[in-house]
Amino acid sequence: MRALMVFLQSPDVDLLGITVVTGDGWRDEEVAHTLRLLELLGRTDVRVYPGASNPLWRTREWTMQAQRLYGKAAWLGAWREGSIDHPFDAPPALQEGRPTSKPASEDAAHFMVRMVHDHPHQVTIYGAGPLTNIAVALTLDPHFAELARELVIMGGSIRPQTEEREWVNWPRHEFNFWFDPEAASITLRAPWAKITQVTIDSSIQTRVAPEITDAVFKSDYAAARYLRKYTHMPVEGIGQFLWDELAAATWLDPAITKTEKFVYEDVNTDHGANYGDTLTWSEQDKPALTLQKVHIQMEADLPRLQKLLIRLLSAPTPQAHSPAILQEND
Repeated sequence: MRALMVFLQSPDVDLLGITVVTGDGWRDEEVAHTLRLLELLGRTDVRVYPGASNPLWRTREWTMQAQRLYGKAAWLGAWREGSIDHPFDAPPALQEGRPTSKPASEDAAHFMVRMVHDHPHQVTIYGAGPLTNIAVALTLDPHFAELARELVIMGGSIRPQTEEREWVNWPRHEFNFWFDPEAASITLRAPWAKITQVTIDSSIQTRVAPEITDAVFKSDYAAARYLRKYTHMPVEGIGQFLWDELAAATWLDPAITKTEKFVYEDVNTDHGANYGDTLTWSEQDKPALTLQKVHIQMEADLPRLQKLLIRLLSAPTPQAHSPAILQEND
């Protein structure tokens, strides 16, 4: 939700729609959170498009069996204990309340294809979860990628400097690619004009730091109220990293990228121990396959990122109409 707020709070962004996929949480639960966010911020004019409810090939059953052979994944997203206690299409009660608005009847993939045809070479596709919806759009229309302006994704891992157990023995692992490796491979091989990718490497350099929260919480505008009242601000652990916010902010301000690698990239789709790992090559050692070069962010300008997030999240929401959260008590 914080990453979506980066776009909603920017006066320079024309947000054509929000597409949702199963990843960290079930699709329908995330649709409900998104609809409610838009109600609270007064942006119900932005439509929400449900996408894929499951990966293209990976299943929870296969994954549970594979863990017995290859070791346990640190994060299972929607398949974790607790999340599977309710049906994927029956969202639980939301802390912020259930939305009264409804999602669009059009699915995510067809919506994205329609947008790039309506606005050729003008639409940026932002993928902050598994890339299933984007892969489906590519299978629907072989011109989808070439008609887009750019693809921006949060995904992949190269050589993160960390002792976090998710990567210390598995440095090429990253959840979004791992959850749907086939979709990630299809997406990365498509002929995009440009691919910008924020990785684990740069994401774990960020924090939901007091410098950000203390400054934002001083504001009484809708976005700041939402953050103050409804979002969990972790003190420590993996949840403190600004994964998707960093990717959104990097698209708005490319100077946030301090260092990058510009290499060919794919994802391992062999159904073994390294299924879902990030694969990269230089010009000299790439395989004889059709691959695309990717701008892979390795290091971020943290003060610049913090300054941008504070400015956006402390401000009034552009184009807002009667934000529901302004009617609530803190």
